[in-house]
Amino acid sequence: MRIGDLAARAGVSVRALRYYEEQGLLSSSRSPGGQRVYVAADVERVQFLQRLYAAGLSSRTIVDLLPCVDSPSGASADDAWARMAAQRARLDEHIADLLRTRDALDEVIAVNRRARASMTR
Repeated sequence: MRIGDLAARAGVSVRALRYYEEQGLLSSSRSPGGQRVYVAADVERVQFLQRLYAAGLSSRTIVDLLPCVDSPSGASADDAWARMAAQRARLDEHIADLLRTRDALDEVIAVNRRARASMTR
């Protein structure tokens, strides 16, 4: 199938597919006219890549995880688990930072409301 067909079936843009190829996440063959040609299994692969991106993984991290998908083994599964666990820990820290920021903003809002209340007395 051609790039536009894959994009439509997988629910992504043609630009995204080109990016995936540049990053080594997806590959295609070429027609005699030089157009990219994909196989039916690439629809599922692109949807899988989208799930990994939605989970907050970077292209570089996804490239590191693909051996677990492309050539499953105990070692590649363990490596993938370690990468994903590290990503989760990073997200946990980011969430904690955001919660601290929200709490600080709540304090500033409370000060504002107290100051405003004292103006109407």
